[in-house]
Amino acid sequence: MSAKILDVHFVHEGWSRFGIAKVRLADGAEVTREIEDHGNSVGVLPYDPDRRVAVLVRELRVPALYTAGSQMQLEAPAGIVDDGTPEENARREVLEEVGLRLHELEPVGTTYSCAGISTERIHLFLAAYGNGDRVGRGGGAPGEHENIKVVEMSLHELGGLVDRGELTDLKTLALALALRSRHPDLFRP
Repeated sequence: MSAKILDVHFVHEGWSRFGIAKVRLADGAEVTREIEDHGNSVGVLPYDPDRRVAVLVRELRVPALYTAGSQMQLEAPAGIVDDGTPEENARREVLEEVGLRLHELEPVGTTYSCAGISTERIHLFLAAYGNGDRVGRGGGAPGEHENIKVVEMSLHELGGLVDRGELTDLKTLALALALRSRHPDLFRP
């Protein structure tokens, strides 16, 4: 016998939908589970291989403020997949958030951000850029109240954050580790 969703009742529908699912497990037991549903997203780590730097953002994340009092979280540019492919959305998010026009995207993988509660699958990319790719200031899309601060840091410094366990955003940690695994020379001082 396979697990089967018997019913889902959504208790809130806004930017995200929050539901209660009634599930029959493979052993026949019936249980309830919560679901947070807001669709797929993208996360991108832009890096300049010549200058050996990465561009990240600092942004308020209310759940981090709630749980840890964190005013700003350091993370890779990211956003929800709207219309179009994950690659098109990745390029749009990076342009809005950090002002870079990206060309080639190097896929890292597509993974659930938190499969125990969320339907979100995040498409992760690395993206090399150069000085000529800066076409704007970034800061986020007008009207979205993101108040994004653009942060350019050396890959050596980013590696230090990884090694000290100071990156609190999982997608950013995964992307930094992927970049260091694929291009370790870029992280040397």
